[in-house]
Amino acid sequence: MSDVQQRIDALVKSHPVVLFMKGNAQFPMCGFSGRAVQILKACGVTDFKTVNVLDDEEIRQGIKDYANWPTIPQLYVGGEFVGGSDIMMEMYQAGELQPLFAKA
Repeated sequence: MSDVQQRIDALVKSHPVVLFMKGNAQFPMCGFSGRAVQILKACGVTDFKTVNVLDDEEIRQGIKDYANWPTIPQLYVGGEFVGGSDIMMEMYQAGELQPLFAKA
């Protein structure tokens, strides 16, 4: 595992909820990242770690390889990859996302 992969792995496993995004929770820098933050807040999740991929090019590319997922944002709950903002929205609307946070 490369250095960047180890850094990502440590972040994902050391926080119950991690959102890799463009910007941060207070100032999302793209619509998809903003929607992901809104979904988390709608689920009552207030304590989550955000990682601004715009601050670190290695993380920006490395996270795509880590999950084998081409887009950002990416949500991890309990160390497991959940998906991007579209999957988050689908799971939220189906009532499938909220139980994940209860377990984490």
